[in-house]
Amino acid sequence: MPSILLLDDQPGDLQATQKCLECQGFEVTAADSLEKARAHLSRSQYDAVVAEYLVREEEVSSLIEEANPTPVLFLSNYTGLRAAVDAVRKGAQNYLIKPCAPADLGAAVTLALRPNQPQQSTSDVFEGQCPPLKRLHSQLQQMADIDSTVLILGETGTGKELTAQRLHQASRRREQALVAVNCAAIPETLIESELFGYEKGAFTGANTNRIGLIEAADGGTLFLDEIGELPLSAQARLLRFIQEGEIRRIGSVTPRKVDVRLICATHRELAELADRAEFRQDLYYRINVLRLEMPPLRNRGDDIIAMALWFAQKLAAKLGRPEKALSDAAKAAIHSHHWPGNVRELQHAIERGLVMATGDVIEAEDLDLPRVTERLRPVSARPKTHAATKFVDSSGSSDEELSLEDYFMRFVLEHQDSMSETQLAQKLGVSRKCLWERRQRFGLPRIKSPRKKQA
Repeated sequence: MPSILLLDDQPGDLQATQKCLECQGFEVTAADSLEKARAHLSRSQYDAVVAEYLVREEEVSSLIEEANPTPVLFLSNYTGLRAAVDAVRKGAQNYLIKPCAPADLGAAVTLALRPNQPQQSTSDVFEGQCPPLKRLHSQLQQMADIDSTVLILGETGTGKELTAQRLHQASRRREQALVAVNCAAIPETLIESELFGYEKGAFTGANTNRIGLIEAADGGTLFLDEIGELPLSAQARLLRFIQEGEIRRIGSVTPRKVDVRLICATHRELAELADRAEFRQDLYYRINVLRLEMPPLRNRGDDIIAMALWFAQKLAAKLGRPEKALSDAAKAAIHSHHWPGNVRELQHAIERGLVMATGDVIEAEDLDLPRVTERLRPVSARPKTHAATKFVDSSGSSDEELSLEDYFMRFVLEHQDSMSETQLAQKLGVSRKCLWERRQRFGLPRIKSPRKKQA
């Protein structure tokens, strides 16, 4: 994800521009003063700098020089041609007039990145070894170097956008732009003008011609995230773009040819939406050419702990904190959690653990995951409103206070005579292999009880 340093001393403009860039797939670091921007530049590298035009000429030259070779784009309320010419002569990549349409700003930043589009380092991506991820990687390599449309399916937080980036970087279009659009983040009334652009005078407020995001991706790749949220009216226009390879700006009578590879992603069941007429069936068939399915985190086996350790190392460096190991209890908590937020939720949990841990080891409580005991406990064993029975150990503490290991041992001992190993694993939310490993660790070998003879 390209990183942008944004400088603007007007809080409202700073917030609006940051949101605009983030909706288009950029990672933004905001600064409300030149001094803070310089401090960020001295500590980190960015792919581009977007700055409010500075009043003093020496400050303009200084910012461009300090950012070099990072491209600098200026935004300004001043429409004078002289300022724009001076900025470009000093080395600015572009000079845009406020208010700048989101698509125009995104296209300008994307254009500035093209000469030095960063290649994704393999160290920045966790390389999983579980069978689902190996299969996904193999399919990605097969799909990368052709222009067929790809549909990426998966739950929220499974890494659909990262997979789209890897597809683009492995394709023949890697030197061109990857334009990412979150269809759920753009208001329905603006989505068509954002995607297709418009001509001057097309509607009230259209004071100039503006290219759309599809046109900005010409020669490269367009990534439509959450395409299931796209309004039906925009779906019809998108269908023509896919079929004919051309677009027509709002208010224009002349179509424009574009060469764009399309990658779509969604966490929703598009086939079901199409059956309910909430998504166009013809569009669904058009985008469902090549399909990649992202496995949820809970199905990635031992990769979950490996990824947690990888995050612990990477985030420690990012936060400027010492690296910390995971305790056995923390690993057990990670294994047991269902991870509805998938990789994103795991990343946030590890970051929370690094910040909250007081020692050299991250404990289960530092992760602050939802209570595992209540979620895993069978319905029949959960507290009821009447005389509910609780497990109590020799110290008198209830199951609400048991550690994860205590709960595991108590649950297995209580139910192993009435459940198979598969049933036990399902109730505990772990794999059979994980159940066997924990039995060995806690000294709870499976003892087959003689079956009762039927009367």
